[in-house]
Amino acid sequence: MKYTTLPNTDVKVSKICLGTMTWGKQNTEADGHEQMDYALEQGVNFFDTAELYAVPASKDTYGKTEEIIGTWFKKTGNRDKVVLASKIAGAGDYTAHIRTNGFAKEAIVEAVEGSLKRLQTDYIDLYQLHWPERGVNCFGVRDYPYQTSAKEAENHLEILEALGELIKQGKIKHVGLSNETPWGTMQYLQTAKENGLPRMITMQNSYSLIHRGYEVGMSEVSMRENIGLLAYSPLAQGVLSGKYIGGKTPEGARGTLFPNFIARYKNPGSEEAVKKYLDIANRHGITLTELSLAFINQLPFVTSNIIGATKMDQLKENIGSIHIELSEQILREIEEVHQLIPNPAP
Repeated sequence: MKYTTLPNTDVKVSKICLGTMTWGKQNTEADGHEQMDYALEQGVNFFDTAELYAVPASKDTYGKTEEIIGTWFKKTGNRDKVVLASKIAGAGDYTAHIRTNGFAKEAIVEAVEGSLKRLQTDYIDLYQLHWPERGVNCFGVRDYPYQTSAKEAENHLEILEALGELIKQGKIKHVGLSNETPWGTMQYLQTAKENGLPRMITMQNSYSLIHRGYEVGMSEVSMRENIGLLAYSPLAQGVLSGKYIGGKTPEGARGTLFPNFIARYKNPGSEEAVKKYLDIANRHGITLTELSLAFINQLPFVTSNIIGATKMDQLKENIGSIHIELSEQILREIEEVHQLIPNPAP
């Protein structure tokens, strides 16, 4: 395994982060325990979860993933071997079953306390805001909601003060963002600096060979402000495994969980790119999955690559990608495809 540190800390984390969102829906408790056992054996010491999980979000699956991690901690005693990240759910119609007061102080406290109980731990190493309270064009949405956005901006000071109190209490160690914009990120950084409050150290966002939107704006923020990207959906919901080529939808495919989200990856432009990337992988003797993940693993603004899998064979291949080194020739070929086929996803 390869390691780095969380930005502005001395916390050592693996370049591969174990994603957990299917546990409690597509995967059983036993599956989750098996995956955590294997990941830890392979040197993966960084796990990411959220109060929202399992997915898709529903009252029935709320908190199930954290509960599975909690029973594993209790059974194995491995809490001190893991850097644990979790998140408070953002506001929205599909999280109304969780709470409706966004990132108000009482909401943040309630969320942290609930996660700690389910996780059977006294602290969370990295606590993240799952997405902004205000309307933004994330999750593939193109149109910025300018008519309402002026009235929706978060109280960044109040949020950071609430998180700061929880840090002082030892219940969380560090804080980060997820699916935030460059403007929102800079507002948090400036507010923290002006008021001596905790600094956001990471950004969780989708990033893959066919969805490189993070490079527009946020990658510069990452590099100049030392905000590490925790890249999720590195295989574009399975599209970059090649299994959807030709319009195929394998039974049980993970992408079927998010028919609207997956649409941005399953389009003619994306499929053409996937075919070209598959050709590059074949010519260089690696799998498309290995090519896709190895590309992200070596990017300078990526702190860790969040991988998840419903099956153990997938997990083994995903974690094994850390051993793949892409040559300058392969990187040139990837960029040639990227230039010929402009990012086909919003």
